[in-house]
Amino acid sequence: MVRYNNPSDTVAVALTPLAKATSITLPGLTLLLKEDIPQGHKFALRDIRSGEEIIKYGFRIGYAKEDIGKGHWIHVHNLK
Repeated sequence: MVRYNNPSDTVAVALTPLAKATSITLPGLTLLLKEDIPQGHKFALRDIRSGEEIIKYGFRIGYAKEDIGKGHWIHVHNLK
């Protein structure tokens, strides 16, 4: 359902489409999705501030263009 590899990750990846209000439980973390997440797309594991690094699989993949709340979809509209 979700791919998450590294404790430093700020995002996880949806392996299947995930509906808004789905509860996600990962080691040491439970969150409620705030938006529908398309298959293969990322969502925030915690609140991320504008300008902060976005970490996926232990690597920086970009920076937040705006504040992103925990459980929100991350894509080109809010990632640079």
